Amino acid sequence: SGGEQPPRLSQFHRDGFLVLERFFSTEECDSMRSQIQGIIEGMEVPPHCRTEFSTREEEQLQAQGSSDYFLTSGDKIRFFFEKGVLDKKGNFLIPKEKSISKIGHALHAHDPVFKQITHSSKVQELGRKLGLERPVVVQSMYIFKVQPAQPSLLAVTPHQDATFLHTEPLGRILGFWIALEDATQENGCLWFIPGSHTNGITRRMVRAPSGASTCVEFVGSEPAYDDSQFIPLPVKKGGLILIHGEVVHKSELNSSESSRHAFTFHVMEAKGTSWSKENW
Repeated sequence: SGGEQPPRLSQFHRDGFLVLERFFSTEECDSMRSQIQGIIEGMEVPPHCRTEFSTREEEQLQAQGSSDYFLTSGDKIRFFFEKGVLDKKGNFLIPKEKSISKIGHALHAHDPVFKQITHSSKVQELGRKLGLERPVVVQSMYIFKVQPAQPSLLAVTPHQDATFLHTEPLGRILGFWIALEDATQENGCLWFIPGSHTNGITRRMVRAPSGASTCVEFVGSEPAYDDSQFIPLPVKKGGLILIHGEVVHKSELNSSESSRHAFTFHVMEAKGTSWSKENW
């Protein structure tokens, strides 16, 4: 098309996001869901979730175990739990599958089903249409978004993905968010501020210096966003939402009885790009 951008792509560049309905088939969605079910059945609760606190020192070791588990998860399949779902011995207080908030961060590398989806020809073709020359998958997550066990787990606050996945220059991170069940306003679909990807980022999550009390820290701050600027993006099972690395988005509390499973992965254009050494 002689350099002419398809209208859908110009919409993506204008808004910072794009919904592609029915991008994945029902069968593909179901295969991801059943694969994750098998992964959960074989799950071991990580040791740092099992410790019983007694002294301040043990508490620090616990926090260290937790941060190491997170910081070294980039090339593994690991489990991240909601708060308050395990007792001090690491036993589940609620059903296992309702206790996990996400599984990350390398399903795309180590699990055959997720690898196949992430590297499928239609994803590659879409990447080419978006002009990616050397796409690299930097992380993946399976997100459960069940009705929270406690009200403190209300929502995913407004954020930009580039806060967590920093590149020089910016604009090289692209999120692929796949609804494995219908995502509705009731069960916590994504909300976006259209056009908010053009102002750079205001906050970065960086590795804390060794010996710090946390493994990562934030530099800069998230501005107060105007709630009325967000628009909801409900999407049916199999729909794909493309997410520009700097677009501001959030999700609200799942107030329904049903879960809102999603598989998401992030791709970096590696050509002419440096991945920040301070990324987790």
